[in-house]
This record gives sequence, structure tokens and C-alpha cells, in this order.
Amino acid sequence: MSKTMIIGAAVLLVLGILLFFKSTKVREENGEWSGTLQWGYLLMLVGTFGLLSALMSFTAVLLLFVLFTGIAWCIHRRKKKMNSGLLDDNHFTDYMSGFFPIILVVFILRTFVAEPFQIPSSSMRPGLIPGDFILVNKFVYGIRLPVLNNVLIPVSNVERGDVMVFNYPEDTRKNYIKRVIGLPGDVVTYKDKTLSINDKVVNDIDEQKLYNYAEQVLNLGTMTIHARQLNEQLGNKSVQVLQIPQQPAVILQGVRPDFPDRELCTYYPDGSGFSCTVPAGKYFMMGDNRDNSDDSRYWGFVDDKLVVGKAFLIWLNIGDMKRIGTKIQ
Repeated sequence: MSKTMIIGAAVLLVLGILLFFKSTKVREENGEWSGTLQWGYLLMLVGTFGLLSALMSFTAVLLLFVLFTGIAWCIHRRKKKMNSGLLDDNHFTDYMSGFFPIILVVFILRTFVAEPFQIPSSSMRPGLIPGDFILVNKFVYGIRLPVLNNVLIPVSNVERGDVMVFNYPEDTRKNYIKRVIGLPGDVVTYKDKTLSINDKVVNDIDEQKLYNYAEQVLNLGTMTIHARQLNEQLGNKSVQVLQIPQQPAVILQGVRPDFPDRELCTYYPDGSGFSCTVPAGKYFMMGDNRDNSDDSRYWGFVDDKLVVGKAFLIWLNIGDMKRIGTKIQ
């Protein structure tokens, strides 16, 4: 979460507290609590949610709010039953209990069914571009325990070539999207722009076409990137990827020296490539824009416990409505 959003959340929390203390704590003639009190509670909830999201994952914050409002809902229901259906005179439990069903439904849908994400960069071109809003299937790899993310009920296995959303290993509050290149036990080699898995070349360097796109470059403004588009065969999936001739296969200065299982990777001193053996329970991820992607070659393998789900649909792109409904290959 950005510093601006944290400040905004703190401001909302303070405003909510001020409105709470300014409001009357008795019901109005129509049986409702005052608007000032309701706005106070709402702003405090939103502000608290925002601040907690800066400290832990969104799922963990949702779970806390489910438990918090769920307790208020249980107390409210018990009071209502004991008082033969009379209105609850406790504004706290009465108001908070109303949020419980909404937050519970959001938690269930987001945790176990599907979750929306936005593509922020060009690392997955040509298939996914900045501005794409996508849906991610949360149960395709199994029903997982919230927060801990252990698989409770297996559904299907991760396959080579899947477009996966996962928690970034260096900061699990962030979500990344890349393509699964290596499964546990695979040897992934990217040498002189040729990708091979277990010594089998998967990209067709003879079938290429030009692909140009505009990119915002820090301190340089907008630049046109001249890339080559080619086909790769990953398992039973045929995918389109990009290569940028001027870029090395790996920028050695960007490789973290101490990522977990670093000893399973070998980097060629001239920057022409690398070779990594994928350890058990982990995956090797790369962006489809092969030479313009911050991925496993730089920060290592993705543990299965960091898996969020499989991207399957573009549901919105305001800048290009024709992309709506596009299935993610």
C-alpha cells in the first residue's frame, strides 16, 4: 500500500472518531441511529481496514473483520431473542452486526471462488497489457485454508504454461502475475534467448514477427520498445511471448544474491542466461515479455503456499473495450 493511501486511511479513521464523539447515541423517531453516528462507524471501519491492510494481507484483514463483526452479530441476535424482537439499544452491536453478512459473502467469494486483479505492467505482453482487469480462479488448484494457504481439498495440479497469480516472495502483501515455466524437478535453462525445459527447446526462434509497444521509462518519458513475437510450447499450451533483442537474457546486477535455494541456479557471467533446477513444492515463473520482466530469474522460486489462483478472463479494459471477455491463454 502506498504512503498516500496509508495517510488517507488514517485521516478517515480520525474523522470517524470525531464524528462518533460528536453524534448522539440514541435512536431517532424513525428508529434509526443518527446519520452522524452511522458515518462515524463507517469511516472508522474503512480507516481501520486500510491501516491493517498496510500491515498484513487483504485476506487476513477480511478474516479479522469477519470474526469481529460476527461476534457483534451473535451478541445482537442473542439480545434480540431475549428481548422478544425489540430493537437493540446498543448502537455498537446493532450497527456492526449489519456488516457481518456483507463482509462474510465478500470473504467467501474472494477467498474460495474468484478475485479481480489489474495488470500494472507490460511484463505479460502480448497476452496481457496494462489496464486489463482480470479474474482469477481461486479454487482450481484446491480449496485452501485462509491466511495459511495450505491446500485442504485438492482439485487439480498446477500445469506448465498456466498464467498464475501469487504472493510476491519478497513481500507477500503484493500480488504478481507470471506464467508457470518450471514445475518441481524441472531444469529450466534460458541461454542466448532460447528457453529449454529438461533439455528440450520450447520456443520457436525461426517463427518471429515484429511487435512494438509504448512504455513509460523512468526519467526518460515514453519510449517505443521494439520486440520480436514468437511461439512457445509449454506442455499442451501454445503461447505467444516477446523477446527484446537489445536486452540480455538476464541482468546480473538484478539477481538477488541470497534468495532461497539460490544454489540451485547457475548464472552465466556474460549475462547470456541461466539454468535453474526447481525444488520440491515450488515453481519457476517468468513473464511472457521475456526480457522485460521481474521474475524467478531475479528473486527465485515461488512456494506452493504463495499461490493465489489461475488467471482465466479479461473482464474489463477501459482503454480497449474489445478486450472484454477475452480468455487468458
